[in-house]
Amino acid sequence: MESPGGSGSLRGDIGFWADRTPVHEAARRGEIGRLQQLIESGACVNAVTYDSITPLHEASLRGQAQCVKLLLDAGAQVDARNIDGSTPLCDACASGSIECVRVLLSHGAKVNPPLYTASPLHEACMNGANVNAAKLHETALHHAAKVRNVDLVQLLVEFGGNIYARDNRGKKPSDYTWSSSPTAKCFEFYERTPLSLAQLCRLSVRRAAGRRGLQGIGRLQIPPRLIRYLCYN
Repeated sequence: MESPGGSGSLRGDIGFWADRTPVHEAARRGEIGRLQQLIESGACVNAVTYDSITPLHEASLRGQAQCVKLLLDAGAQVDARNIDGSTPLCDACASGSIECVRVLLSHGAKVNPPLYTASPLHEACMNGANVNAAKLHETALHHAAKVRNVDLVQLLVEFGGNIYARDNRGKKPSDYTWSSSPTAKCFEFYERTPLSLAQLCRLSVRRAAGRRGLQGIGRLQIPPRLIRYLCYN
């Protein structure tokens, strides 16, 4: 049997519980050529470590935008969860990489994924984790607030980020900002200013289209201006 991430793995597989693979390392280091070579040889882009880290998590956390795009184009699961419940989008926000966030969002990453994961006991049974491991239940906006990145906050809200979502401590994203800071003022603005009807319609269409549908928006028989709006161009 081929080892996880080896040449016998299919790029679209759900993945394996394994040690770190060469794909993980190439994604983490931003080695585009090496990553492309591994993908072309059939390496699994969805291989997971014992703590459910995928290569896409690695690339996102390190701000390796080119690797993020390469992995997604090869079939990487855009909303994969690690053991703490974080998606690649959360990791990209934690790294402060707007470019990574844009790539993930353009590939249909969920801005407001359900805030639940398997219990620590389930994770321990499956992955050998500590039975008392904490589940952070944080959204991408929580991470953006923590790194105090106003541009990230604005980008996420434009894609439908829920400014009222609460983590397992009962805190909203704005609770992680300093009073009167630019990030806090940004959240205050969105809390008192509802999204426009045009923006709400754009979000509704994108949600209805789904990840696969988003890839075909450019081929719709509608005015180019509308296509650009739906694609955030």
